[in-house]
Amino acid sequence: MAASAELWSLISESLHIITGCGAITESYALSGGSINSAYRINTEEGVPYFVKLNTVSSLPMFEAESDGLDELVAANAIRVPLAVTTGSGAGQSWLVSEYIQLGRGESTSSRLLGLQLAAMHRTTDSSFGWYRDNTIGSTAQHNSQSENWIDFYRDHRLKFQLALAARNGFTGALQNKGERLLASLDSFFTDYSPQPSLLHGDLWGGNAAFDAQGQPVIFDPAVYYGDREADLAMTELFGGFSPEFYAAYNDVWQLDAGYQVRKTLYNLYHILNHANLFGGGYAAQAESMIDSLLSEIH
Repeated sequence: MAASAELWSLISESLHIITGCGAITESYALSGGSINSAYRINTEEGVPYFVKLNTVSSLPMFEAESDGLDELVAANAIRVPLAVTTGSGAGQSWLVSEYIQLGRGESTSSRLLGLQLAAMHRTTDSSFGWYRDNTIGSTAQHNSQSENWIDFYRDHRLKFQLALAARNGFTGALQNKGERLLASLDSFFTDYSPQPSLLHGDLWGGNAAFDAQGQPVIFDPAVYYGDREADLAMTELFGGFSPEFYAAYNDVWQLDAGYQVRKTLYNLYHILNHANLFGGGYAAQAESMIDSLLSEIH
């Protein structure tokens, strides 16, 4: 998504109101994002910022992400880019945040990531969900608050994605098996009661890194309060996290034995979302995961 001179002028004005900085002097397109266009910009003072761009209709997504960054920052557990400003104009919307120069972590960095994530999960709320909705990728993520985790996860995560999958043409066995799973969700929590922990919500390897000093950084969140196992499960979905990370997390907050089964339940949400976003073989993968989960029900 190309950025016009008019757009940079509007963003510059928005930045000046918030920070008092001078005009944007340089912009560099960055690679890696599949949903938004990303840029590094520099101001007259030489201060860099990170900018995401999308359509005007995507402004609520950016506003929710900004609020999510604020929620993670407030936990004071792990480094998160500071949100600066959001807005829209010249045919696009934007999110401007702190630019963090990334580097390479050592094994001690991975261990610190595990310790800090556990500390973040110690931040809790009185209910599951969040005060506002946001997105998972570009899909709506509903966070209506509930005191019952099983109801929340059934209705606002799996049921929502299965309904979306049906509208996208993924019907038949996936829906039939999905309904059976939804009806039996309680069986995965017979001796386990999660607390509403602050979650990143989209913690795959591409959304965690280390800064130039080797300190952990997490970004691009889909924040809500839920079972901490959901964050840990996603770290395993696509890889990228070291044994030191998991060892450190378990050293300070041991995962329940049932996690080994429930991680498939939690990753099913993301695979269903991938099926809805990208199609391909993700629907078949989701059905296979449901088969595995149904085999655990006695």
